[in-house]
Amino acid sequence: MAQTYGKYADFEGLRERAVALRREGLSRRQIRDRLHVDNNDILNRLLEGEPPPAWTKRPNAKDDLRDRARELRLQGWTYDRIQLELGCAKSSISLWVRDLPRPERRDPAEQARLASRKRWEHELAVRDEERRATKKAAREEIGELSDRDLFIAGVALYWAEGSKDKPHARRERVAFVNSDPDMIRLFLAWLDLIRVERADVGFRLMIHESADVEGAEKYWADLVGTDLDHFGKTTLKRHNPKTVRKNTGESYRGCLVVTVRQSAELYRRVEGWWCGIVDAATAPDLGNRI
Repeated sequence: MAQTYGKYADFEGLRERAVALRREGLSRRQIRDRLHVDNNDILNRLLEGEPPPAWTKRPNAKDDLRDRARELRLQGWTYDRIQLELGCAKSSISLWVRDLPRPERRDPAEQARLASRKRWEHELAVRDEERRATKKAAREEIGELSDRDLFIAGVALYWAEGSKDKPHARRERVAFVNSDPDMIRLFLAWLDLIRVERADVGFRLMIHESADVEGAEKYWADLVGTDLDHFGKTTLKRHNPKTVRKNTGESYRGCLVVTVRQSAELYRRVEGWWCGIVDAATAPDLGNRI
């Protein structure tokens, strides 16, 4: 030993010291400098079998993938499924999980169901992407609205969703009720366009008694840009235990009622505007306008 290692004749004693330093968390460089070991081969033999401390390991970009692959393997996933899920090479997955027990072989029918579900999930993702792309393209087709565009859109919106006068129940007033915040925003923009003063516009909430009433009131007040002091009394719908409600959850905020005070004259104009739109749209020469 003395002839082989020269100044490292007390190899075993030197190894004990090197191992002790390694287990204290020192790096190879620190151990080399502490023990004055200049020969890398000797240093390798001194530290043989001793893992490096965690702080000396360089981060590996694939560490997260490796951990996920091992997790999926422990859940019984095959190499093929892991490869589809993570997009890794099968050879890499094999190296990462080779020390783990092999999953039990699944029944062919179950494998077929899993494959079918995977294909369906992929199909749903494709459909979602197509749906988003279509909506985005259609949205961009609208571009900027002229005042006339907004005027006609507002009249049509009101006649579709607003309250209307009936021969058996005279209600010549402008009142708009909706649960869609975008509908409310468009209606208010239309009121601004036709010069209805905001001081003449009133708001109140209609909502189920089991909902978060205070939260809904604050939501609508923030949306229309006013204080709750300017809201009328909230109308609560009583709970019917025989009814299964679907309008539940955090997204349920009831309906906002928007009314224009002393608006009989405005209502008559809205009805006239609507009739004018219908007349223009159904005129005999409509086909010649294209």
